[in-house]
Amino acid sequence: MAKKILMVLTSHSELGNTGEKTGFWVEEFAAPYYAFVDAGAEVTLASPAGGQPPIDPTSTLADFETDATKRYDNDSAAQTLMANTKKLSEVNASDFDAVFYPGGHGPLWDLVDNTDSISLIEKFVKEQKPVAAVCHASAAFLNVKDADGNALVAGKKVTGFTNSEEAAVQLTDVVPFLVEDELIKKGGDYQKTDDWGVLALEDGLVITGQNPASSELAAKKLLTKLG
Repeated sequence: MAKKILMVLTSHSELGNTGEKTGFWVEEFAAPYYAFVDAGAEVTLASPAGGQPPIDPTSTLADFETDATKRYDNDSAAQTLMANTKKLSEVNASDFDAVFYPGGHGPLWDLVDNTDSISLIEKFVKEQKPVAAVCHASAAFLNVKDADGNALVAGKKVTGFTNSEEAAVQLTDVVPFLVEDELIKKGGDYQKTDDWGVLALEDGLVITGQNPASSELAAKKLLTKLG
């Protein structure tokens, strides 16, 4: 039986009050998506609003092209899937073996306090299924509690976009909070490598990646976890 993996994307497109656009980061979707598909998994996409999630325009620039993003650009089937994501409120954790949250700045605004997302992750954990996120999407775990009512990330090795990486892209004063700071506040054993280096951590059912370069490794750790 093929493993069933849910990927949850942001529906948020406004980059704070800058007048610029944000959304999900293409590589952070594409690299994991193809890792899953190539491993024979069945992938379902969802987002808070359903339909087409906004793409961070910066992530489509030539500087950020990878083999995975080029493959996505030429994959009409994947693009059709993306244009028709299911509404988050209509998906059930019981139908899937794992969940993966791609980053981009969008999740900082719409996936941290989203009750559908929080309850979905809590259900995955309750059913002993792995939950994974990369970069800014690690923030989707901030308000999730474990079966004992403690913060899911408390005492766990976790990572996500670093304060220094946020400073490097000059958005420290634009984002609603810094992922590194908040994971630490929730009691997470926050770890990081050099800016833009590759780091993905697994601690129990929780898998996190630091930045776009870490998205494929996070996906592969999830696949290994699924066996």
